[in-house]
Amino acid sequence: MPRRRKNNRRTPNAFLNVPYDKQFESLFLAYVAGLCGFGLVPRATLEIPGGSRRLDRIFQLISGCRYSFHDLSRVELDKKPPPTPRFNMPFELGLVVAWTKTNHRRHDWFVFESRNRRLSKSLSDLDGTDPCIHNGRPRGILRSLTNALVRNKRQPTVTQLEQILSDIRKAAIAIKSDLKTNTLFEARPFYDLVVAATRSANIRIP
Repeated sequence: MPRRRKNNRRTPNAFLNVPYDKQFESLFLAYVAGLCGFGLVPRATLEIPGGSRRLDRIFQLISGCRYSFHDLSRVELDKKPPPTPRFNMPFELGLVVAWTKTNHRRHDWFVFESRNRRLSKSLSDLDGTDPCIHNGRPRGILRSLTNALVRNKRQPTVTQLEQILSDIRKAAIAIKSDLKTNTLFEARPFYDLVVAATRSANIRIP
């Protein structure tokens, strides 16, 4: 796996801001497969331990990324009591927007949604921003990534990205088995998943 460095031009980091739950796992895998297919290194708050300095570490993680991808498709209430909305994704998007306004580093951020025109209601402050609509499907995410990253030097096809996704779906089963866990939304499974996706991308995309 490429080393995670702030200014590594050959393997730029990409901050991935998505909900961490079982129902989102198939879409999470698509994001990881797609970003690695474009030669990027996915980063996420999954890597950050808890504690009073967590917000500082999130800022540090964001500042080391060339891109960020924010999925705001989960606007419904969490069914687990007490029923509450999910604020982490829009909050972290806000951090990125504020950071890009106050520093001179280049950072491109993208908003993803599952439904057309819903963003203008859920987050009207972003009016004028065109979200990438994935329709809640892995293929939709891969297709949207090819449009968002059309200026990237590496240009895989959706077919190639789906091959990487197929590879890491199998890897995910092995990772869970090896680590005796039922989730990919932890630091070590995430790291191993990125390793597997990077390896597959290097094989699938010459």
